[in-house]
Amino acid sequence: MVTGGTGFVGSHAVVGLLASGHEVRLLVRRPELVDATFAPHGLDAGRSPGDLVVGDVRDGAVIRRALEGCDAVVHAAAVFSVDPRRAAEVTATNVAATEAVLGLAVEAGCDPVVHVSSSVALTRFGPSGPDLPLGDLDLPYAASKVESERVARRLQETGAPVVTVYPGGVYGPHDPHLGDQGGRLVWIVRGRMPMWPAGGYHCVDVRDVAATMVRVMEPGHGPRRYVVPGHHIDGSELYGAVERAIGRKRPHLTLPKPVAGPVTAPINAVQSRLPVAWHYPVDREGVELLIRDTRLDDSRARVELGLEPRPWDLTIRDTITSLVDAGHLDERYRPAPSATIAG
Repeated sequence: MVTGGTGFVGSHAVVGLLASGHEVRLLVRRPELVDATFAPHGLDAGRSPGDLVVGDVRDGAVIRRALEGCDAVVHAAAVFSVDPRRAAEVTATNVAATEAVLGLAVEAGCDPVVHVSSSVALTRFGPSGPDLPLGDLDLPYAASKVESERVARRLQETGAPVVTVYPGGVYGPHDPHLGDQGGRLVWIVRGRMPMWPAGGYHCVDVRDVAATMVRVMEPGHGPRRYVVPGHHIDGSELYGAVERAIGRKRPHLTLPKPVAGPVTAPINAVQSRLPVAWHYPVDREGVELLIRDTRLDDSRARVELGLEPRPWDLTIRDTITSLVDAGHLDERYRPAPSATIAG
């Protein structure tokens, strides 16, 4: 059973699980999104997952119905946004859904119960990793992921087969909803985001996130934690990959850490008066995560699961190509198939 299967990470997990021979049931809130979500993966109407339970991922009765006959769970449902205008939605959803899904899945005897967390739950000043202290940022999205992680760890401490997977900033093709990373990349590609905070963050390819979930889908190994293999990316590496993909210069100014946070205040003040659909992705919480510059240890997934991340340039090239295909970027930005791939 998969929650969040019509989202970016969840849909790729479903595709990977189906390709590996698993049968998948989706717990979804909006079933009309299923066919459109999976069409870019070659799963058209009639071939996309048709075993659906419709309802709220926080509703215990709905979750129990979705769990019937299932051996394992992937909980990928969450509201991902650092836009302060969505803070109430983030706070009301993420922890409650994690408590309900993980708790009932363990109660039902599922093994494994995969909790799709986030590197945000580990982001702090200084190095971090899956077994080190939780993150130190007390802003809505980060706080929701830290508290959700506490839910998972309490179950792990009892020996429950909860497997936590920590993606970083997720890029890659076929994002059905143009999330924060893709939306920000659109602004960068268009040359409309000429500043970036000093610092960096752990970035991953959504296909590598899905591969991680497929690799852990084996029962009998107990509680485990894996940071998805990826790359620690700063502004120069992000903008450089964009330049190589589109063949156009995208210079940017690196904002010193003491300056980066205050710069967001006037932008967020203006945005607070605008519709949520309009979003210039320079939010205080996102900046705070970057300036922590947390280096994550992903060696456990590399060694135990035999995973290596895709080259960063390949991820960015494929992301931009997908954004052009979806109409979010003009055709003139389409990367050439021969675009330089570094790393």
